[in-house]
Amino acid sequence: MSEQNLATTEHLNNGVEMPRLGLGVWKTDNASAKQSVSEAIQHGYRMIDTAKQYGNETGVGEGIREGLEKSGLNRKDLFVTTKVFNGDQGYQSTLDAINGSLKRLQLTYIDLLLIHWPVDGKYIDTWKAMEQLYRQGKVRAIGISNFDVEHMQNLLDHADITPVVNQMEFHPLQQQKDVLKFAQHAGIQIEAWSPLGGGEVLDNPTLQKIADTHNKSVAQVIIRWDLQRNIITIPKSSHLERIQQNADVFDFELTDAEVETINNLDEAKSSLWYDDFAWHNMQGEGIPDTVDTWYDSPEDYDK
Repeated sequence: MSEQNLATTEHLNNGVEMPRLGLGVWKTDNASAKQSVSEAIQHGYRMIDTAKQYGNETGVGEGIREGLEKSGLNRKDLFVTTKVFNGDQGYQSTLDAINGSLKRLQLTYIDLLLIHWPVDGKYIDTWKAMEQLYRQGKVRAIGISNFDVEHMQNLLDHADITPVVNQMEFHPLQQQKDVLKFAQHAGIQIEAWSPLGGGEVLDNPTLQKIADTHNKSVAQVIIRWDLQRNIITIPKSSHLERIQQNADVFDFELTDAEVETINNLDEAKSSLWYDDFAWHNMQGEGIPDTVDTWYDSPEDYDK
């Protein structure tokens, strides 16, 4: 078993090194995001993933500031990802929106900027703006999220710069096999959002049996499976104990047979897809372009 830890990185196609395991903060309010990000940094995490749509960039920025201060680290020691909000997509609006994210995150640059979803009729212009931001040095790498094969191919047909990452829902019940094959051929790294897949995955008896064999939790087995398949992963938790447990995956290794057993659990299930959004439906029905607000503390971070 090769020596790995939270500082272990993946070499992206533009030469940037990206940690293979980080902290996600989807569905986390600002106060919780601040606390979990700060604690994660102090306990060895070097990658944080957020988005404007999550409504918690301000809390994440506060957590980064506090975590760096308490750990004695520098900004360059962290890898921070955020995403272009669906409602900001387009060329000029993307260029304008980056300044808001930088301000909320209290950063002068972003390590990885992703298109959150391939909004119909806009994502090519959004990508052109991101290429400009990359050339300007406001971001160290640019990538995509939730792009199927058709959208990836269309983007590559119009892009000057190949995305470094495609962040997808990826867990044992949704393994994105066609997307993974295309991305690997194009030199695009796959990153897993919702890697633990919720209750249906965590309660899976096959995964529990494997976990029992290694005296680990099902969550730890899934994270280890991601790492052994060279999938970058960002499990979310706002509880310190789970944040620490999710990182305790470098002292065991799944066998080839166990990896294959998990591979065979795939049901190609997506919890969220294009038809769920208003921007993809002719009638404009579905999820609108709004920023989530998670009310948490007396201090109103969003203002």
